[in-house]
Amino acid sequence: MEEKNLYDMPAEEFKSTGYKLIDWSTNYLKNIEEFPVLPDIKPGDIKSKLPSEPPQKGEELDSIINDINEIILPGVTHWQHPNFMAYFASTASGPGILADIVSSTLNSNGMVWKSSPALTELEDVVLNWYKKMLNIPGEFKGIIYDTASVSSLHGIAAAREYLNLDIRNKGLNGLSKLRLYCSEQAHSSIEKAAITLGIGLEGVKKIPVDSDFRMIPSELENAIKQDILNGIKPFCVVATIGTTSTTSVDPVNEIAEICQKYNLWLHVDAAYAGSAAMLPEMKEYFIGIEKADSIVTNPHKWLFVPIDLSAFYISKPEILKRAFSLVPEYLKSREDSIVDNLMDYGVQLGRRFRALKLWFVIRYFGVDGLRERIREHIRLAKLFANWIDEHPNFERLAPVPFSTVCFRAKLNGMDEDSLNSLNEKLINEINSTGKLFLTHTKLNNKFTLRLVISGIRQEERHVKQAWELIKEKLNSF
Repeated sequence: MEEKNLYDMPAEEFKSTGYKLIDWSTNYLKNIEEFPVLPDIKPGDIKSKLPSEPPQKGEELDSIINDINEIILPGVTHWQHPNFMAYFASTASGPGILADIVSSTLNSNGMVWKSSPALTELEDVVLNWYKKMLNIPGEFKGIIYDTASVSSLHGIAAAREYLNLDIRNKGLNGLSKLRLYCSEQAHSSIEKAAITLGIGLEGVKKIPVDSDFRMIPSELENAIKQDILNGIKPFCVVATIGTTSTTSVDPVNEIAEICQKYNLWLHVDAAYAGSAAMLPEMKEYFIGIEKADSIVTNPHKWLFVPIDLSAFYISKPEILKRAFSLVPEYLKSREDSIVDNLMDYGVQLGRRFRALKLWFVIRYFGVDGLRERIREHIRLAKLFANWIDEHPNFERLAPVPFSTVCFRAKLNGMDEDSLNSLNEKLINEINSTGKLFLTHTKLNNKFTLRLVISGIRQEERHVKQAWELIKEKLNSF
């Protein structure tokens, strides 16, 4: 074995292969529309083409790249595709992709300030930029986690610590039952956080919603009063701006007043819709957000940052630090009294240099450029919603505050069970073409199709093509 094989890939080989992969990435993004959005494969197809044992000898990278093309790509659901209109489309922009290369090259670990000063200080700066873009008040401290599920977990953990019951040391043993409130439309991550934090699913009370799928404040207050009478301890309310199914907006301002009245922590989940707060015309949907104790918004959902990057803001960072700070001797440094050590604000110790992605994206597009892209997505969603409203064989099932449209086909003479079957068949037929990918939800027991416009490569022609395909498939039944 040559001596170089005991170490890393030679610099020239790294360089030449790097150029090949940049060319590969460029061609992929340039020709993305040539791929079907959804792969036409069955479970196990990819695994069957891969060896069950690892290679004993090193392989050429050209062979690995070939397997990406021949084995991996045929099994990829193409989130970068402009006809990916499912879930909340997370599309990675060029500057964000390049930032990931820099992050992986540096391979920094931001446990403490000393382990990566640039990581710690850039994260603070870029989250202050983003905070100003979203009009979040200055006293909120920003922290980057990976996903909204983890951000909300930390928000609820802070709410638990805010009770001052010394749960950090004693745990939940012997305490009265704690209660967390959210709407019937809240994301499942809220319940997962309750499971993780020992609150339990029985500790989550889901508050009814109105005809526009928004939490009803009076129902929230009634639930709080009833729990207090029953010896249950209310501690946290989760309000949502942009729910997962419909992107409904809870009345945060009214909910905040209730939280203040009963001294409850308010966490606002704006994972998808938060980026829209930078548009002046969307201000009405964010009234009261400044009264929250913690907020989450994901730049990897609607700001073209590669997965994963979740921005968490908290008005009482000392509470979060009190909940999680635990400093072993080997991580202590003489700078600790004058710097922020990011490990103090959460479960994880190691953390990658995610802030680079947001920094690159904001600098490359600028605030105005990002605003215009989000504004265009909202316009396209309204356009599609109008087509739905004007067509006799379709109906819209929820308001469209942002860029998600909930709708279904509706034919005269069909009962609800038949309509549900019809729409389930319709979405399966649409997705089986590989030309468009939609997902569904259920609203008032109605099988509902969701179309989301939030990808950086989506143009009006893609929305028109989607509409024509949807009508074509319905007409074929």
